[in-house]
Amino acid sequence: MTYPADMSIDGFCHDRFAAVKSAFEHNFSSGEDVGASVCVIHDGEVVVDLWGGEADDINGVTRPWESDTLINVWSTTKTMAALCVLMLHDRGQLDVDAPVATYWPEFAANGKEGVLVRHILSHTAGLSGWDTPLVPEDMHNPDKVAALLGAQAPWWEPGSASGYHAISQGFLEGEIVKRVTGRSIGQFFADEVAAKVNADFHIGTAAEHDHRVVRVIPPSAPLNAEGLDMESIAIRTFINPMLDARASWAEDWRRAEIPAAGGHGNARSVARAQAAVSHGGEFNGVQLLSQDTLELIFREQCYGTDMVLGVPLRHGIGYGLMSPETPLSPNQRACYWGGWGGSLIVNDMDSRMTFAYVMNRMGEGTVGDLRGGMLLFAAHAAVAV
Repeated sequence: MTYPADMSIDGFCHDRFAAVKSAFEHNFSSGEDVGASVCVIHDGEVVVDLWGGEADDINGVTRPWESDTLINVWSTTKTMAALCVLMLHDRGQLDVDAPVATYWPEFAANGKEGVLVRHILSHTAGLSGWDTPLVPEDMHNPDKVAALLGAQAPWWEPGSASGYHAISQGFLEGEIVKRVTGRSIGQFFADEVAAKVNADFHIGTAAEHDHRVVRVIPPSAPLNAEGLDMESIAIRTFINPMLDARASWAEDWRRAEIPAAGGHGNARSVARAQAAVSHGGEFNGVQLLSQDTLELIFREQCYGTDMVLGVPLRHGIGYGLMSPETPLSPNQRACYWGGWGGSLIVNDMDSRMTFAYVMNRMGEGTVGDLRGGMLLFAAHAAVAV
């Protein structure tokens, strides 16, 4: 399904950022986007907040993409979970340089005594997947899947290299947050981030929001392990369990706290939740992080070919960092992550800008595409003027 070339875009765009709106319109007129939203917060002000197109709701009925539409953003959710852990570090309730077992004693099993919190935040913990066979529905049970990770041995030497913890990262972070605070990570995020910065983002989406939720449009080529090395870390990560994007259509998926892949929001809510990172730790009059903790994000943890994704990645603590292979900002003090199919969040500290893009039509592969990239480059150009 494509949208007419003469479609209207709703929302607001500051004149200085008109090129972002033009790029957004092009995504629809070219047929690349079906329904989407984009938001830019610069120097404390929302300068772009646009949405357009159409989407199928949870009942499969097509309707316009609205201002308050919510959708599963896949791994863009990881930045929300990382923010929660960094906030606890900032408050002195945990230390990212401490062993995970300090807060979760059972985690020390099978040689994991030396796995540090920052290893989990940088995909270097050696726990990118599960030894125990799982089914997709197990992702709705955070306690079960976290306990399994806590009991098993790492798949490689922790801290030595990255292997994308596609789904497991969030459950590990969630268990740490629960052990430290007594609250689930979804509840902690709701209380300490979303409510305070007015971000309509949910890790575990309540039934009251169902009327605003729309479905992702799965990629044409689903993840497929046929003919590949079934013993490789990449395949072991992705096939257990093998997820179809349509899993996110299910009510149980929405209700569950899946902190690495199950967050629901839109570009505005993603940007508002993350804007403190690019604004000295403060947004909406609320200080979420200190400058010292913000600097932790840029402590390089690994830089090389990721054992799961097979592409060069440079990881800080909780976020991806700029590199020649991932030039998402002209500034080095920028951090990012994205979601399966194309959603994207970039926090640029040097330009005090947060950019977010969310859509329903998923692109191919797991490392994004140019739809969000072209919007981002237009935003950078506007800031540079």
